[in-house]
Amino acid sequence: MKNIKAIILAGGKGTRLKPYTTNFPKPLMPIGDKPILEIVINRLKEAGIKDIIITTGHLSEMIRTFFGNGQKFGVNIEYSIEDKPLGTAGPIKLLKDGLKENFLVMNGDVLSDINYSKIIDSHITNNNTATVGVVSRQVHVDFGLVEVDTKNNFLSWNEKPTIEYMVSMGIYVFSPDALKYLPGEDFFNLPDFIQRLKKNEVKIRGYLHKGYWLDIGRPADYEKACSDFEGK
Repeated sequence: MKNIKAIILAGGKGTRLKPYTTNFPKPLMPIGDKPILEIVINRLKEAGIKDIIITTGHLSEMIRTFFGNGQKFGVNIEYSIEDKPLGTAGPIKLLKDGLKENFLVMNGDVLSDINYSKIIDSHITNNNTATVGVVSRQVHVDFGLVEVDTKNNFLSWNEKPTIEYMVSMGIYVFSPDALKYLPGEDFFNLPDFIQRLKKNEVKIRGYLHKGYWLDIGRPADYEKACSDFEGK
């Protein structure tokens, strides 16, 4: 996709996946016969996004050794190396001088069949400053939910409901205009950045993805990913 750069955030320590990640970066954890990050890069390439910046910190030399300049994967890879933790939005500040067009930002541990072309087209068509990829999730509550007013008068009873809510996919598209709202401090996270953009009354929209999505944060998530991709 012309002029679109993808920033993959791969600088975290993968604390929730210990002991797997004690001496091994989470983006290189194998899913089937490929590392998580290679699957992510292949999906971007399929969408025509071939200019990729990987932000690295923890065990960065292992990631750079494996992926190199991206040539063997059919993409162009550059690296931004963090010498201290910067959160998920902080690394963008290091790169802002080279971000002259709309750009995609995503976590390096997200597996999804999202159509990147469509979320980018939605961002451009709607003239958004920021677009947040979202998916629907449901949680079943094993209790009766009781609602009362400020004087404790009974209002309603909802027995063991299933509640639907939207969650962030860890996939975003930004316009270059968003960069001027980055804060001065080094450490900053993307949820805080999105809320900062909202306070400045710029246009932010969600993009609802109805397909596969998995955030590999915990051992159970990793085991599910391995199961989902078995034989693929």
